[in-house]
Amino acid sequence: MSRTLAVAAVAATALTGAMAPAKAEFINILTGGTSGVYYPLGVALSKIYGEKIEGARPQVQATKASVENLNLLQQGKGELAFALGDSVKLAWEGNADAGFKAPLDKLRGIAAVYPNYIQIVASKDSGITTLDQLKGKSLSVGAAKSGTELNARAIFQAAGLMYTDLAKTEYLPFAESVELMKNRQLDATLQSAGLGVASIKDLATSVPINVVAVPADIVANLGAPYVAATIPAGTYQGQEADVSSVAVINFLVTHEDVSEETAYQMTKQLFENLPDMVAAHAAAKAINLEKAQDGMPIPLHPGAERYYKEKGLM
Repeated sequence: MSRTLAVAAVAATALTGAMAPAKAEFINILTGGTSGVYYPLGVALSKIYGEKIEGARPQVQATKASVENLNLLQQGKGELAFALGDSVKLAWEGNADAGFKAPLDKLRGIAAVYPNYIQIVASKDSGITTLDQLKGKSLSVGAAKSGTELNARAIFQAAGLMYTDLAKTEYLPFAESVELMKNRQLDATLQSAGLGVASIKDLATSVPINVVAVPADIVANLGAPYVAATIPAGTYQGQEADVSSVAVINFLVTHEDVSEETAYQMTKQLFENLPDMVAAHAAAKAINLEKAQDGMPIPLHPGAERYYKEKGLM
């Protein structure tokens, strides 16, 4: 009888071992402010990874977006981050003015995702309809040294403007900028985000707005990685016509210490669950496997490379 019990115990142990969950894999997803586009897409990715990657323990962290995200990745304080293409390029180069004290050499690419549209929105009461009319007015350019603020600096330089031309420059995240505009304490906000960003939608339902154009000649002055773009009529309440603007591609970025298998799964599950991403935010409609490597300013992670080779894209 004791021999029978011993055999049963060994069998139970083997069964328990076979059913034991895989080692927990933490995937901290670095996003942006909760009223932007990065955050809802990060939440969608977290849900996908939690369901599709065995042993994964994903979480979503709201941040100041691109610049902070890239610095956190370099420090190993995240496994995946959203970031603007120009920020990624400047991080790899170690541009101190952009917020990178040294080259962030641990960064590795996962995928190009969707374009950020630089959207400049003014209250109708301000009378601002062109970039030049920002002179003498108050403008929020995004959190200091954020990806949005780097976009603002680039556009100002290309347009021959300086922050000192403004009556007041605010360095605020999207939601805080909108609150000031609602309270008539701010004339305009510059936000770099996917079309239909929640913060501007909220603003447009509260006060009449003008969407300010970025003309083609200024886009030409900007050069790569910026491209000409259009904010379609009806994107925001009261916007009756198409508006010329400028866009820059967003990337999903990881770092070299993330395992090849985890990076492979993060890439694979992104592209194989795109309907869930689109359900989280319409900006994800632009995510395209065929364009996943376009304009990547840093080396791909070997795990992402493996997935693209499987798909015949490398």
